[in-house]
Amino acid sequence: MRKLLGATAALLLFGAVPAMAAPAPIGEVLTWGTGGVSARVPIPDEAKSGVTAISAGWSQNLALKDGQVIQWNVPELEPELARVPVEVWDGVSAIAAGTYHNLALKNGKVVCWGRWIECKVPEDAKSGVTAIAVNQEYSLALKNGGVIAWGWDHPNVNLGQLNVPEEAKSGVTAIAPGLRHALALKDGKVIAWGSNKHGQLNVPEEAQSGVTAIAAGAQHSVALKNGKVIAWGWNLYEQSSVPTIAQSGVTAIAAGSQHNTVLKDGKVIVWNYNGQGQMNIPATVKEGGITQISSGPYHNLVLR
Repeated sequence: MRKLLGATAALLLFGAVPAMAAPAPIGEVLTWGTGGVSARVPIPDEAKSGVTAISAGWSQNLALKDGQVIQWNVPELEPELARVPVEVWDGVSAIAAGTYHNLALKNGKVVCWGRWIECKVPEDAKSGVTAIAVNQEYSLALKNGGVIAWGWDHPNVNLGQLNVPEEAKSGVTAIAPGLRHALALKDGKVIAWGSNKHGQLNVPEEAQSGVTAIAAGAQHSVALKNGKVIAWGWNLYEQSSVPTIAQSGVTAIAAGSQHNTVLKDGKVIVWNYNGQGQMNIPATVKEGGITQISSGPYHNLVLR
């Protein structure tokens, strides 16, 4: 041991610089969780730098780089979903990955690919749209401050999430779709509609003012206020029980089916369902420097 220390000291004395790890690429995508695409399909080389946006789906992930959509997915993915349309090879400004379909936003127009029944984009979502979001069988878009909802309008599927309330047809600044419920943010207040089987629509008093971000899980809802995470709805896996560490300093939120992911000081915090390894944050992510987060049903995607 003394010889090693002495050798190091000699090297420093004569001006040699010890080898240092190369800095992480800017815009690098990282992922974990054993469900679906994250465990079975490696991140493509083109998504290892220069990426500006990410979205985690069920069996596929999306990344945005230089206006082009990059998609990687499990081999048995439905053919319609696996084929990325030429239209999203450039000029795209936003992406959203779902279960059976994906969305992209290009020049204010919503572009959809995947199962046809979810991709019947209404005319009013083909221009002037500023934000998009997607869940299993339906989509949300934001246009002129009003929410547009469409998807599979089957009585066993549409439990009210397609029925946009009047309050959400103007002044909305953010949207978040759950499995059978939807959220919108208006003047710092969370608006919720759709299924309320597990109380996911019971917006607490604390989330009715001052909220800056929203996210929706399968049957629970999440909001961000003054750096504090607020959650309500289904709590079987304590996904609606916010840990102390997530009650201050949080800057971004995301929700999977039964887990939550948040960003604090450039580091990721996940709770509470770990059935597919969602909480097993890899060492490369623990290093910090994370700038964006996205949660699929059972895995997570981050950007640094």
